[in-house]
Amino acid sequence: MSEFDFDLFVIGAGSGGVRAARTAAALGKKVAVAEGRFLGGTCVNIGCVPKKLFSYGSHFHEEFAQAAGFGWSVSHSDFDWPTLRDNKTKEIERLNGVYHNLLVNSGVRLIEGYARFESAHEVSVNGTTYSAEKILIATGSEPFMPEFPGNEYAVSSDAVFYLDEFPKRALVLGGGYIAVEFAGIFHGLGAESHLVYRGDQPLKGFDEEVRQFASEEMQKKGVQFHLNANIASVEKRASGLLVTLTDGETLEVDLVLCATGRVPKTEGLNLDAAGIKQGKGGKVLVNDEFQTSAPSVFALGDVINRMQLTPVALAEAMVFVNNQFQPELPAKQMDYTNIPTAVFCHPNIATVGMSEEEAREVFDTIEVYSAGFRPMKHTLSGSDERHLMKLVVDADSRKVVGAHMVGTDAGEVMQGIAVAIKAGATKEIFDSTVGIHPTGAEEFVTMRSVSRN
Repeated sequence: MSEFDFDLFVIGAGSGGVRAARTAAALGKKVAVAEGRFLGGTCVNIGCVPKKLFSYGSHFHEEFAQAAGFGWSVSHSDFDWPTLRDNKTKEIERLNGVYHNLLVNSGVRLIEGYARFESAHEVSVNGTTYSAEKILIATGSEPFMPEFPGNEYAVSSDAVFYLDEFPKRALVLGGGYIAVEFAGIFHGLGAESHLVYRGDQPLKGFDEEVRQFASEEMQKKGVQFHLNANIASVEKRASGLLVTLTDGETLEVDLVLCATGRVPKTEGLNLDAAGIKQGKGGKVLVNDEFQTSAPSVFALGDVINRMQLTPVALAEAMVFVNNQFQPELPAKQMDYTNIPTAVFCHPNIATVGMSEEEAREVFDTIEVYSAGFRPMKHTLSGSDERHLMKLVVDADSRKVVGAHMVGTDAGEVMQGIAVAIKAGATKEIFDSTVGIHPTGAEEFVTMRSVSRN
């Protein structure tokens, strides 16, 4: 008999925690999961899933306007925020049930409550102490709220999914995924939308041409950018919120959303009791095996702050289970290269591999293939929206080392391109691939002229 209550105790029932718990239980391990908030974590409840549903909803006003060019008459349309909000909530509740059944049906014991460490092998939940041979921290992240006078009148990306009323005027502070996505969502649903960012262009870290192109398209659609600025203060007035920016500009809005990043969620875990070390920003420090400074404790997902993406947490969980509970199999190591990602702004952005700037730092010579064009649909819709597709090639090996797209359904297109790049496809393989016509995606296999070296 084991001296422990469980082989694995998982703290947090988000994407990474649930995947690790289920797969370990499927191998015959005795597993428990403690969760004090909701099943499915940030992504399912207050992240990617509801945000994508909102993004879908925010595109309809453009579709109605563009329908006339195709012979449709949409004389009048109204948007009802409670309908979208509440239908979204019903879907999230359904998914909560799915996650519950996935855990319980796999044999995992689900414990409702917040866990805290008592030692490197013990955690307590609601006053009861449990022991485990291995403990996995998968508590995710939480919004970072900046300090400024009046910040109590701002909302976080957690709260924005449950607003009582939809704002007529919205200001989003930040320049990352969440900020640019909600700036587009607010505008698409009918609000006057402002994006305030301290830098000279949002989406730092993305390919520079993509950043510039997407910013121009967003502004063409009506999102108002306020760059190289920050919020100095927010004052509540009878007519709304008076926002003063650091450059002296003032704006009156109904909602201020702070989307200024997310930080590892570790408050209340009592990590010191287990001897677990943390790094910059509170992230839990781990080695390549996801092992913390306490040999019996592991961590993965947003709480280790490597790449805050749901599929990354899922992949990390599979590596963890393989290495800790399947000794008969070869050891695995998480590969963080060529991970595709998408930003569901308007229009969408998707990317995989290196940016042009990153490639220039790594390779002696590169070839850049870039094509900006008006999609076929908009020849009749009347929209002046343009799309961008781009390939970055290492000139010596001929491998395509980066692919980027700004345009409709970019994420759907990029998933397939990511497989090719992960497999090491060369530009010649792209060139020899027959395109699907007429589509925008065929541009990736028909670009022949080098835009620049």
